[in-house]
Amino acid sequence: MSTKQVQGKLWSVAPTYWSQHFEPYFLPVYKKVLDRLKLTEETLLLDAGCGAGLFSFMAINAGAQVIGIDAAPGLLEVARQRNPDNNFMEEDIEALPFADNSFDVVTGFNSFQYAGNFGKAVEEAKRVLKPGGRLVICIWDKPEMSEATEILKAIGSLLPPPPPGTPGPFALSEDGVMETIIHKIGMSLTYKAKVGCPILYSKLSDGVKSFMSTGPAAAASGYADERKVKEIITQALQRFRLTEDFYHLQNQFLVFIAEK
Repeated sequence: MSTKQVQGKLWSVAPTYWSQHFEPYFLPVYKKVLDRLKLTEETLLLDAGCGAGLFSFMAINAGAQVIGIDAAPGLLEVARQRNPDNNFMEEDIEALPFADNSFDVVTGFNSFQYAGNFGKAVEEAKRVLKPGGRLVICIWDKPEMSEATEILKAIGSLLPPPPPGTPGPFALSEDGVMETIIHKIGMSLTYKAKVGCPILYSKLSDGVKSFMSTGPAAAASGYADERKVKEIITQALQRFRLTEDFYHLQNQFLVFIAEK
């Protein structure tokens, strides 16, 4: 089974949970990117790994013409409901179905690192960009910079160990890695930023739903009983409990903008 098929299935397990209980916490990074891009009605933007389409919605409202692709049909259905007049396609970011030099902007929020071959995915993004076009890649910062990684680590304890030599989910977050990749493919890094994206749940059940919407939780549910996955998430969230039933997690993302 291809990476696209595997990831598409995992991220389609609970798309409504994702759109309601996790995706909104990316808003600070979405707004930061939109401030930098200065989109207009002349901008043709490809949202690569568009998920449930919240950033696409914001880019459309900013005036851009937007096409979204994702491997997860469940998330795409939410994206289409949010953006009924736009085209959202089930595609692989390693094999984009577009001609060379098609887009002014390609964005990838928490998506490129899930490609089976990250280098190939970035090369594809470059290929479909017009000369002078901009590539936006947003990834989690190093694990110690985001408290949500503690929950993901707990979920990961239910999964079998990856094959030896498999890059970890935060391999691209290490200092200098993204800069090296961007330089290697012949693009110019024009902007880099760290953006805080805090999470605040007003009740424990929302926190559990939030993490149950992720690919790792879906994968863990295939090895352990779903109830066990929920118990693990509940236990891991306890250290982030505030007064009453509030749960707060501070997280940090890295944003890179490169020009072709």
